[in-house]
Parts: sequence; structure tokens; C-alpha cells
Amino acid sequence: MDLFSHTTEAQRINELTEKLNYYTDRYYQDAVSEISDEEFDFLLKELEKLETENPHLKRPDSPTHRVGGTITKEFKAVEHRYPMLSLSNTYNEQDLLDWDERIKKVLTDRPYEYICEIKFDGISLSMTYENGVLVRGVTRGDGTKGDDITTNVKTIRTLPLRISDFGFGNEIKTQLEALKPETLNFEVRGEGFMPISSFERINQEREDIGESPLANPRNAAAGTFKMQDSGEVARRGLDCYIYQFLSDNDAIKTHEESLLMLKKAGFNVSPTWRKVADIQGVIAYINEWSEKRHSLPCATDGIVVKINDYAQREELGFTSKSPRWAIAYKYKAESKSTLLKGVTFQVGRTGAVTPVAELEPIELAMTTVKRATLHNADEIVRLGLQIGDYVFVEKAGEIIPKITGVDKSKKPVLSDQKLVFPTNCPACGTELKRNEGEAATFCPNDKGCPPQIKGKVEHFIQRKAMNIESLGEGKLELLFDKGLVRNAADLYDLRYEQLLGLEKITVDEETGKERRVSFKEKTVQNILDGIEKSKQQPFAKVLFGIGIRFVGETTAEKLAAYFKTMDALQVADFEALRSVPEVGERIAQSVLEFFKEVDNQEFVNRLKASGLQMEAENIVVEIEGNALEGKTFLYTGTFENFSREELENKIEANGGKLVSGVSKKLDFLIVGEGAGPSKLQKAQQLGVKMINESEFIALLG
Repeated sequence: MDLFSHTTEAQRINELTEKLNYYTDRYYQDAVSEISDEEFDFLLKELEKLETENPHLKRPDSPTHRVGGTITKEFKAVEHRYPMLSLSNTYNEQDLLDWDERIKKVLTDRPYEYICEIKFDGISLSMTYENGVLVRGVTRGDGTKGDDITTNVKTIRTLPLRISDFGFGNEIKTQLEALKPETLNFEVRGEGFMPISSFERINQEREDIGESPLANPRNAAAGTFKMQDSGEVARRGLDCYIYQFLSDNDAIKTHEESLLMLKKAGFNVSPTWRKVADIQGVIAYINEWSEKRHSLPCATDGIVVKINDYAQREELGFTSKSPRWAIAYKYKAESKSTLLKGVTFQVGRTGAVTPVAELEPIELAMTTVKRATLHNADEIVRLGLQIGDYVFVEKAGEIIPKITGVDKSKKPVLSDQKLVFPTNCPACGTELKRNEGEAATFCPNDKGCPPQIKGKVEHFIQRKAMNIESLGEGKLELLFDKGLVRNAADLYDLRYEQLLGLEKITVDEETGKERRVSFKEKTVQNILDGIEKSKQQPFAKVLFGIGIRFVGETTAEKLAAYFKTMDALQVADFEALRSVPEVGERIAQSVLEFFKEVDNQEFVNRLKASGLQMEAENIVVEIEGNALEGKTFLYTGTFENFSREELENKIEANGGKLVSGVSKKLDFLIVGEGAGPSKLQKAQQLGVKMINESEFIALLG
């Protein structure tokens, strides 16, 4: 596809929108990448810049909706045009057979077919298209009304923002040609979900910042779709399987036709559905997917069965709560009993102590389960566990093994080991603490507790931080054992002669095999080269790597972009920290407490002295004019037309100067939604002129 020609900004925005949507469709519908990721991002950034400068020209199907960035303070309630009824549930074959008998009585001797679909475990969504363009995304809510989460729904990359062709083929009846997207208003429904890969990645990130992992993908999806920042929603990588088409046009006669049409139009329809001739076909489908469903990319909890013919659906009708022509078969959560052999108490990077159950291995949801988290001390008390008990184990969301109770039908193995949560750290002996209102018990000895020290350095060298690939777990363990590394700053003091010849032999607990780690010439040089190369990692990576509690990868990027330097961040007060997007009270307080500690100040100073990047890369701002020349600006809150970074760039591009705090020298305080009260109060006291977003735009002329 050749580059489009363009003359005006409006034309270029249209050209880029069309082109990027084309590339996106090719990637998600045909699995074809026509250009590299770098080229795609280059074009996307050009479009973002043009749309920022010309917000009135941004199209509703612009691919920039995919990356989010909109802040939604409140989700408005929207009434569903077609009610979103729930389905009646069953857990056994007999109920299905009884349901089928009721279908027969209504349809008498007429033949009918069923469509079987996997029931994905997520959140029900309704998407409305007008003239083929996605205009609204709404949650199920109570079935009559739901929340308008359009900005978040638009971040789903497999969901078309515009339908240009329904792709009619021979297998679709000719009457479907009456459905023309330019005149058609229609609705699609689907299950929004968090892919297992995204769920696992997010839980790893949460562990990185000292937060407890998400319980299961369904709850994670529901919480993410209701986030205020669509940029964070986009980062989490949600997806959606479409399973229903609704419109006033009656050209489509069967559910099968609608699914084929939706797939051809570019919607993400799961290929797992099947048309069957009778209830025995339904039961065969249910049995087939009982285990196979665990191989799917998202959590599932059952099968949905629907009458295929729409006219027959009309005849069968509805109860007050659900359609008579559909039913959901729920798989029982697979639960097995196994021996609780013991409990180990693991200490994480942030000091949190997590009890982990050591189990007699069992096969569960197509995997071998040997361990299960017990979360915290309260969970042990709630379950009333003792070593030697037989316990029931399930997989929460089919991913995380979870102990649900004690199997009283089996006599416990005699043991004198009472299961008691320790009062002292199992690693260093320090008395454990627990803050009021928190479930976690933690070791406060963050400077002397070996697992915490190791965890901090492992966090520092990981790919998302300093990316020192040459230091694997075994090599790092050897450096700890030899006393060469006590914190991450020590890495930059390592010398060739210190490392050459170091050796350690370990024994694998499960296999009993010996494993040798030895530092020979090439190994040592690779380690030192990796450490030296890490000095080029950008400031945001350094900030993430130093391990401030609750400061994840995204928050580190926002702090780095806002404060620009480590020096500025170290002296920032609470109010300044709260001004950063997505930085709440907890994160702000954590940053303040980190930099108050002398040991942490010395640690950061050592990293500075070693040559790590402590300043954000300078962004070259293209000069637009001098309308703000000689004026100083500060802002507070969030804005409709600008992200904070875009606002800063706009001020600098027009000759203005940004300052870090309210003083008599400040000319304008730009006030947005959720403005900081202390800034407003101080500006009022000092007589600083306060303007809103519209007034700021007016200043630009």
C-alpha cells in the first residue's frame, strides 16, 4: 500500500487514520504485518500530534483511541435499547434434557438446531454502531441500564472502530445484502475478558511494586474496564469475543448466519462455536470441551446453548428474567483432595511474608499442582489448617491453585506440627509487623534480610529495569554468597579480578542433581559488559529499578516525564507528587518515605556516581509561536484536550515557562478537573491569576 499524498492537515489526519486502520485490520484479521512496529508507531505518533493540534478533526474511528489517555471521572448510566437478560444455569445433563423437552413441546414436530458456544468468564459488553462507526460501549449493569465505558472499550484492539464492509460471501444468504453499513445502525454484544497472558504479566508487575496479586482474570477484567484512565486500560491488553448481532433489520434468519457475518466484518468471533442437530450433540460438545477449554487463551466457566433459528426464538419467547431459547451449562469447579505436607513462609522483595502450601502433587485443570498460596495469616485461621490435613484444591479462574477447605472425610496424617504463622522473620529472625487495616505481615528489616536484599537486586537487573541479562539467578546467588553484592550499587564496583575463578555447586531439591556455577574468563567479561551497558538505560528504567514501593513501570515513566531529573524528584513535596498523573496519596507517601531514608539517599548517590542516567531525555519542542513569551505557568488537575505532557509541550512551544510551585512570580495557574486544593488556596492568597482550559487556549490565539 503506497504512502498517501496529502495537502492539508485535515487530509493528512484522514489519510493516516485510514492507513493505520488498514494495517490494524490486516494484523488482527489476517495475521499479516505489512509494516514494522517501528514504522507503525512513527505514523501513529504523527497522527497523535496532528490530532492534539486539531482536536476538532479527530475522527471517532481514529486508531489513537486504541492507546487511551482519556480520564473519565464518572461513568454515565445508559439505558439498553435491547435488554441484556441473564441466562438460566444448569450444572447437570438431566436439566439439559428437561430443557430440550420443553423446547420440543413448543416447536411440536418441527426440526430445530442448536448453536453451542464456550462461555467465557469476563464481563458482558454491548457495543453500538451508527453508520458503521463504533459510538458507544456499555456494561451489562442490571440488564436494563449499564455504564457508558466507551473510551475504555475503544482500547480493545480486536474490536473494529468502523465497519466498512460486511464481506458478503456465497455462504451468506443473498438477503443479507440489504445490510449496508453506511445506513445501518446495529449493536453487537460480547464478553470482555483479560487474556491469561495479560493476567500473569500484570500480577508479575504487582509483585514488582509490592502489591498482592489479582485474584482471577474475571475480577481483573471487571475492575480494568471501570478504570478512569483509558491509557492504563489500553496497557493492560483486554480483549473481547463477540457473540451476538442485534438490529431492526430482519434480513438475518439464523444465529449461524450472524456469526459468519460478524467474522467476515472483522469482529473477533471465537472459532470454538458449533452447530449441532440435537441435544445429544450439545452433550457431546460439553464433554469435548470439559478439559480442552483449559488450553484457551482466557478463562472459561461453561457452555452456552442457543436455538439457531430466529423465528423459533420468537416463538419460544422469554420469561421475566431470561430467554426460553437459551441456557448456560456451568462446569463444576474441578476440586481434588490432596495431602498438605507442609507450609513454607516466603519473604518477598518488599518484606511481605507469604505462606505457601506444599502439597502431594495432583493433576488439576491439565497441570500438576504441587503448591498453592495461602495468602496471609487470616486465611490460615479461616481454613483451620494443620499439617497433615487432606485439603481440597481448586484453580481460581483456572489459573492460580487455591485451597478451599479441609477434606473431613479423610483422616489426617498424624503430625505434631501445628500450623502457626511465625512471629519472627523466617529468613533473618526480625520480629514481624502488620499495619492496621492491611492483611499482609511483613519483615521490617529491609536492609539486612537476605531475601529482601536479593529480591531488590533481582528486581533491579530485570529486563524492564536495568536489563542486565548476563546476571542470571545462579550467578547473582554466587555474588551474594561471596559477600560481593549487598545492594544494586555494588554491581558497579565489581572488578574482573574479584570475579574470575568464583565457583559454587548447588543441588536441585526436586531432582537431586548437582548444578555448578563457575566464573570463567568469558562469563566474567559478559557480566561486566552487561553491567556497563546498563548505564545507558533511560532515567525511567533506573527509577523503576531502584524499587520504590508501589512505583511500577508505568508510574516510574510518569514520574520521570514530570520531574525530568532524579534531583527534582528527591526534593518534591507531597503536593507536587500528587500532581503527577496516576500518582495517588499512597504512591506519593511511599516516594517521600523512600527519599527520607539516609541509606536510600546514599544508594541513589552511588548510582549517580557510577554514571547511570538520572535525567529524562530532552524532548525537542517544535516552536509554534510566541503568544506566551515572558509568562510563567503552572497547572493542576486533568484536562479535556491535553494530557499533562501535551500541555507542558504546548506552553514551551509558544514561549511560556513552566515553574514547579505557586509563588508571587507565577503569572497563570491553569485549573483543570480535580485540581489540588492547596494550590488553589495558595494561588488565591498570593493573587495569582487562575484560568481554565478554554482561557488557556484563548491565550494561544
